Amino acid sequence: MTGATKLHVDRIVLREVRLALREPFRISSGLVTDRRIAILQLFDVSGASTWSECVAFQDPNYTSETIDTAWLAITKWLAPRVLGRTIDGPASVRAILEKNIRGHNMAKAAVEMGCWGLAAELSGQPLSLLLGGTRDRVATGISIGIQASPDALVKRASAALEAGYRKIKVKIQPGQDVEYVRAVRRSLGAKVDIMADANSAYTLADADHLAALDVFELIMLEQPLGDDDLVRHATLQRRLMTPICLDESITSVDRAEDMITLESGRIINIKPGRVGGFSAAKAIHDVAAAARMPVWCGGMLESGIGRAYNVALASLPNFSLPGDLSPSARYWARDVVSPEWTMDGDGMVHVPLSRPGLGVDVDVDRLDALTIRHEELRSTAAMEVVA
Repeated sequence: MTGATKLHVDRIVLREVRLALREPFRISSGLVTDRRIAILQLFDVSGASTWSECVAFQDPNYTSETIDTAWLAITKWLAPRVLGRTIDGPASVRAILEKNIRGHNMAKAAVEMGCWGLAAELSGQPLSLLLGGTRDRVATGISIGIQASPDALVKRASAALEAGYRKIKVKIQPGQDVEYVRAVRRSLGAKVDIMADANSAYTLADADHLAALDVFELIMLEQPLGDDDLVRHATLQRRLMTPICLDESITSVDRAEDMITLESGRIINIKPGRVGGFSAAKAIHDVAAAARMPVWCGGMLESGIGRAYNVALASLPNFSLPGDLSPSARYWARDVVSPEWTMDGDGMVHVPLSRPGLGVDVDVDRLDALTIRHEELRSTAAMEVVA
């Protein structure tokens, strides 16, 4: 990873778009029918520009952040930190955004990852190579929301397997768990990689019930307990044969180190938005690799812009499990990028390596049509020129 290209961001255009999902997506904490997404366009004084995405949801049901808190954080505190100053490469941005500003990881990630995208454009490199990626294809899994019945879940999981997905993730919650997973395992067979994701829907009192999942030989059980918990997960992991994967609990490299020390789980789901951007995601990747702990890249119902960053991250060497990197058509009738993200017959998404930057073009006309809020942020010097 070089990360040494100097940046001088003089303008950021922030817009909110509303993108309807093909179908509702249900997890234990709520139902999503459309996505309000904050999209950033960053401009360097050289004339180069790129796009990034803030993955915060509309409601604080995954983390405390929302699109509205992120909008405030970006406009009031974070964008002013990078506008109008010379930055010694994107790897320096994390420290600039972290100083005396606690939390707001998704807002920070939108700015920080945008700087990585801008550096890729300026240096003439594909984003994945700038970050240190080593793959030209990344394995793809699917995340299936909570379904009304085991039969409905089996139908979705069977279709996903037929489509070529390399990992089947099923969302669960109390009352819709063991029988649902049993039905999928029975239908798909013993050789298919299946996992369950609880999104913090259980407590330690459910340990015996969750242990009933062991018989299905899942590749992991993701975030069964509290969203900020490490200690109780360690107790539960000692009770289970199934590896626990932590998602919401891992918000920094320190938390990843604590997880490893406490043996709170055996796998980490790295979402760059959740941890504050690429520099933190890379640090967690490296810590996990040193501990011989596999990682994979989770999804946040991103548009094709956010997907570009996830694909680049998933090309790093320790992302050894299929990520939630479904093609554009999985969620959107029409994405905001061209070409749209696709998956080949082997269940792989191809990492764009033939051009600098994100590897996709943004459909500005479509973004304009979807935009419901817009704000332009300039450096003080740029504002003086305009005046």
